Amino acid sequence: IGHSATEARRVETENAGDDRFWALKDVSFKVQPGEVIGIIGRNGAGKSTLLKILTRITEPTSGDAIINGRIGSLLEVGTGFHPELTGRENIYMNGTIMGMKKNEVDKEFDEIVAFSELEKFIGTPVKRYSSGMYVRLAFAVAAHLEPEILLVDEVLAVGDAEFQRKAIGKMKDLAEGHGRTVLFVSHNMAAVMNLCTKGILLANGKVDKLGDINDIVSDYLKGSKKDLNTGIADREDRKGNQAVRIIGLFWMKKDGECVSSLISGDPAVLCIKYKANDYKAKRIKHFRVSVPIVDAQDRVVTVLNNQIQGVEFTNLSSEGTIFCKIDRLPLMYGEFFMRVNCWVDGDLSDSTYGNLASFRVISGDYYKSGCSKNLKLQGVYIQHNWKT
Repeated sequence: IGHSATEARRVETENAGDDRFWALKDVSFKVQPGEVIGIIGRNGAGKSTLLKILTRITEPTSGDAIINGRIGSLLEVGTGFHPELTGRENIYMNGTIMGMKKNEVDKEFDEIVAFSELEKFIGTPVKRYSSGMYVRLAFAVAAHLEPEILLVDEVLAVGDAEFQRKAIGKMKDLAEGHGRTVLFVSHNMAAVMNLCTKGILLANGKVDKLGDINDIVSDYLKGSKKDLNTGIADREDRKGNQAVRIIGLFWMKKDGECVSSLISGDPAVLCIKYKANDYKAKRIKHFRVSVPIVDAQDRVVTVLNNQIQGVEFTNLSSEGTIFCKIDRLPLMYGEFFMRVNCWVDGDLSDSTYGNLASFRVISGDYYKSGCSKNLKLQGVYIQHNWKT
């Protein structure tokens, strides 16, 4: 084992039943002290199961998970705290579980409370906390009770954006300033690349690749892009009640030609084809659609949404196409991906876990100044004026 902080040796775990399903199969890796590792993969790849094994919540069916050091963890909302105890009591309980003495927890108590920003509620039972309040306190406890290894799952996404930035900064400080080991699970590729130096890509319960985080993220996004070869109507990675399904998503130029490349500053039309699953449905009363557009690093650049524009779709036919017209495309150079979420009568009807379509944007003269045509900058253009 040497001086590894964490080592998994041929870890496997299964779900019991007639049809045996391996949540993890033959997973092996080592993590050295002070390393910050991002664990990424699609839903169901085994990421959360792996962290549960490393925290001893779940026992592997076979293999060994060897930990050299005190663990602090932030997994599912609701894990690690007793709902009837107050925030203060849960802090001390967690310190005891981690083998700390009361005077050791006393030294960290004020900093934990200040970091969580829950001073007014620290005497309140955590069962009365919102999920965001819970995550704030749980992360503060995990990060401040002197962990040598910190394991953080996607649960951080529950917190607000400001707290997420604060938490990422704290994890960086633990790794760079104190030599702590961090294992971070997230679907936010920007956060993973910002925090981690190395990565583990899980696919179908197996380690698909280990290495530099930039390479790992690139491979993950390439794998997601393969899904785009499957016709939208045939995609099975969906959630929602499926009352209405999205069966087509593509761009058109103003002359009606379907295209996969657009030019900054040019007009474009996004076409969204939908179909009611119930062939008897004559009309769709209230329909809402949202199209997040993400960049190659999986960061949301913008969202096209009829509701936030004050546009309502009512009494739609059971099958048809919705058109979203953009007078001047504000996206800068690069490759982009689209996802779709739609709601019928307020209930989520259709949403896919991955990207549905991709397109490329070519640099154009957005400002009609002759100066921006060949720019390779990434982001969005904003209409603005200068004066002195």
